[in-house]
Amino acid sequence: MSLYNDYLTEIEDRKQQGLSPKPIDDGALTREVIDHIRDTGSAHRDDCLHHFIYNTLPGTTSAAGEKARFLKEIILGTVEVEEINAAFAYELLSHMKGGPSVEVLLDLALGTDEATARDAAEVLKTQVFLYEADTDRIKSAYEAGNAIASDLLDSYAKAEFFTKLPEVDEEIKVVTYVAAEGDISTDLLSPGNQAHSRADRELHGKCLISEDAQKEIEALKLKHPDARVMLVAEKGTMGVGSSRMSGVNNVALWTGKQASPYVPFVNVAPVVAGTNGISPIFLTTVGVTGGIGVDLKNWVRKTDEDGKTILNNDGNPVLEQKYSVATGTVLTINTKQKKLFSEDGSDELVDMAGSFTPQKMEFMKAGGSYAIVFGKKLQTFAAETLGIEAPRVFAPSTEISAVDQGLTAVEKIFNANALGVASDKVLHAGSDVRVRVNIVGSQDTTGPMTAQELEAMAATVLSPSVDGAYQSGCHTASVWDAKAQANTPKLMAFMHKFGLITGRDPKGVYHAMTDVIHKVLNDITVDDWAIIIGGDSHTRMSKGVAFGADSGTVALALATGEATMPIPESVKVTFKGKMADHMDFRDVVHATQAQMLAQHGDNVFQGRIIEVHIGTLLADQAFTFTDWTAEMKAKASICISNDETLIESLEIAKSRIKIMIEKGMENDARMLNSLIEIADKRIEQIRSGEKPALTPDENAKYAAEVIVDLDEIVEPMIADPDVNNADVSKRYTHDTIRPISFYRAEKKVDLGFVGSCMVHKGDIKIVAQMLRNLEADQGDVTFKAPLVVAAPTYNIVDELKEEGDWEILQKYCGFEFDDAAPKVQARTEYENILYLERPGCNLCMGNQEKAAKGDTVLATSTRLFQGRVVADSETKKGESLLGSTPVVVLSAILGRTPTLDEYKTAVEGIDLTKFAPPIQKPLAGLSVHF
Repeated sequence: MSLYNDYLTEIEDRKQQGLSPKPIDDGALTREVIDHIRDTGSAHRDDCLHHFIYNTLPGTTSAAGEKARFLKEIILGTVEVEEINAAFAYELLSHMKGGPSVEVLLDLALGTDEATARDAAEVLKTQVFLYEADTDRIKSAYEAGNAIASDLLDSYAKAEFFTKLPEVDEEIKVVTYVAAEGDISTDLLSPGNQAHSRADRELHGKCLISEDAQKEIEALKLKHPDARVMLVAEKGTMGVGSSRMSGVNNVALWTGKQASPYVPFVNVAPVVAGTNGISPIFLTTVGVTGGIGVDLKNWVRKTDEDGKTILNNDGNPVLEQKYSVATGTVLTINTKQKKLFSEDGSDELVDMAGSFTPQKMEFMKAGGSYAIVFGKKLQTFAAETLGIEAPRVFAPSTEISAVDQGLTAVEKIFNANALGVASDKVLHAGSDVRVRVNIVGSQDTTGPMTAQELEAMAATVLSPSVDGAYQSGCHTASVWDAKAQANTPKLMAFMHKFGLITGRDPKGVYHAMTDVIHKVLNDITVDDWAIIIGGDSHTRMSKGVAFGADSGTVALALATGEATMPIPESVKVTFKGKMADHMDFRDVVHATQAQMLAQHGDNVFQGRIIEVHIGTLLADQAFTFTDWTAEMKAKASICISNDETLIESLEIAKSRIKIMIEKGMENDARMLNSLIEIADKRIEQIRSGEKPALTPDENAKYAAEVIVDLDEIVEPMIADPDVNNADVSKRYTHDTIRPISFYRAEKKVDLGFVGSCMVHKGDIKIVAQMLRNLEADQGDVTFKAPLVVAAPTYNIVDELKEEGDWEILQKYCGFEFDDAAPKVQARTEYENILYLERPGCNLCMGNQEKAAKGDTVLATSTRLFQGRVVADSETKKGESLLGSTPVVVLSAILGRTPTLDEYKTAVEGIDLTKFAPPIQKPLAGLSVHF
């Protein structure tokens, strides 16, 4: 009984942290728990009964297998447990979500004992997580004349697993809790520096907002027992950034409803709200748990007598409050009228039609979107087996088709990948579509949750319809500490067995790769018509259309090869003018945000696709633009490339996939070789003219258009968190874009960071060339602030070594990563030197490495959220300013932001970017980025 004794020790340790016993997922431990239950004289029997009933994880965990088999023994009468009769055993099986529990139920339902078969069948009628092995058994039994199988199929065809569920309450009382003013980053709900604990839901729940906030939420629940706590982003958007699933899990844990009385710390149905609504990816995740997202619109722009917006001294619109959502305000949501009312229902506050579409109502009724996805598949199977047409039970998909209207790029991709469309009509934005997913990515700080989700939905193997799938190790690459050592190998082994290409080889055959996930996904995306789903908000590719997603949606895509979502609207971005030689493409990215706001006033990118006509830019640098669109609050982005550019980008992708194969990363299914074949086919299609590079139709309809004037980009720009803005809602957004002249060379920089998914090989070459330039001019280079450099991939490091750039970096570095002896502790202090860090996310993630509290960091990263790259000190707010690589490098050397003249001198002779609007012929020359 050593495992159970170890578990008792762990229970005592967790008790000291104020934690309950950890849910059991290990089969061997479960067997020992069952042995104690069998032994009526065991001193641990009562505790073990509790653990068995209430604390064993369901799905395909090995613990679930042991639990299901023991319950089968109880039902068959081969073992007697006084506290668990047959009826209770069936109830426990019904909450176990498939896998071994469905196998046991099918054994019983298709067995020879009629009474047992009927009882088991009644439970099976409530289950939806059935896979091919399960449905094959039912089909075979039906074809053999089994009456129970026929009864099951009839129930599944009618979707009784859904129709017999209780309806969503017509009225839902909510009491508000304002979590913060301004945009609420998911870092507030699930901090990056606590990423290691995400799979331990109770432990991770302790990092929601703050201890004081948790106490206040609990007090609201006690004061208003008939109301659900609604978490509010006052004057902002709820849920920007990453960590959506763990963020939603934490909100649900504190404010939602328990999904099952027999599964601990898994809550559903949170209610979240924002003055400016919910971030698109976060809203999707809320739907995964059957929750409600509210676009409050409780602050509106103040207008004058002529209807014009009144501006304050800073040129920002003056807002006035339409109604209050101050903490403790009780409101009423009417799901039938789809409106938000005052507590007594007398005042209508805001329309909520978008929160209660027929599809979202189904998610709420079923307790989440997974049950609907699997339920529809089960109904289709049953109807086809019976040879009947499936009765219409679920809300029909919205199909919007405009006559004589062309298609945007995303509309073309969705139409090409659509599944189960009822008609032959061409579908436009707003249509609800099931689509095939071509590429799926799982990253390492959300991967443990994805693995849990796969186990919970009883999935055991990658869907054969997925072309490529990758599990990264980049978010935990900086420090190989005890947490990473405990979590990462286990995750990699699980994903390798499931069928993914993994960054760390569980068998130790190839050198562990910690390449940034987005870079790998960008390389293995070998079709511009592909749909990509990734467990990170920066899943934005330069080929195809990519959507950052929560860990559950990633799990669903891995298991089914599908995703379901409305076709988004698009915003068309084109360019005019000429790019100055001294400008970096990162400045084009900043300018796009700034010029969009100047042209439209509001962020027209939010929740939409950015269709960027960037035709002459190869994949790596085009990715810089698409990557940034996550911070523009866009749902996704699409690059429109010229034929020749796309072919060259695909050739680059092929070469990198071949390197992955050479390093031993190919799996048994030969996934990487298959991707090369797909790339070759696509290249041939383009060259032959059979299927040119993806372009929208000329008569496509856009929600808005933005024209970026390159002539206006005359000096480098910085995205500033504006931490001292008097309007709290304006802080930590990506909307404050400033030229470096704004800082008058007086802004002190405490640390520079060149890394994250926003950089590529060219950026590291720029660092090397700037060091050569300054060495030639000054004889030596000294740093007045630390400079951390982390290449995104090992391929880049290898190529830099071959091309002679790594040598100059080594000359000036005071630290160089060593994979033979990786760091086991995070750095807490920095010297004024160059640090060459291991490929991966490094400071951008904020879960391992961090700048000193209160520092002003200038970074190529995408994250300027409070507490991500740098936290506040007691005396100073931490700042994460974002700029181009040359600006960051020069600022670290100077210890301050440079003047424009200093900048121009430092980059003289460096080809920063070869880019021109795509109406011109592709440029023959390549910049240092290639």
